[in-house]
Amino acid sequence: MDIKVVATNRKARFEYFLLEEFEAGLSLQGSEIKSIRAGQISLAEAYIKVDGMNAWLVESHVAPYEQANRNNHDPKRPRRLLLHKKEIKKLWDAIRQKGVTIIPTRVYLKGGRAKLEIAIARGKKLYDKRAAIARRETDREIERQIRTRE
Repeated sequence: MDIKVVATNRKARFEYFLLEEFEAGLSLQGSEIKSIRAGQISLAEAYIKVDGMNAWLVESHVAPYEQANRNNHDPKRPRRLLLHKKEIKKLWDAIRQKGVTIIPTRVYLKGGRAKLEIAIARGKKLYDKRAAIARRETDREIERQIRTRE
């Protein structure tokens, strides 16, 4: 299947350790899928809320579709995630642990349908973030040295 990535949560891998990833469908209204296909979605402040029976994408912003009339959608409405019951139970059990949350990592189109990749995540401490920055800078320096030698 052809996958087209529409939006990514770039801070997710920097702010969190991603423990386990899931693929979820999104329950959308007509004008929302048109906006998502146009790339008008933001996952910056978004998170996943699980209430035992359903999982919800909360605080994601899907811009109103320009060509839609009065039937346009609310940009910040909670959107239901389409997951299997076993997956919802696994998410429900995971968020009961201290320091664990569920975050969206990317939105993509797969077979004409909008899919959301979510991850069970544990927050990084400040020293973990500093180590990641240092590692990234040393990798860049090594790449520079290799390029200058060639």
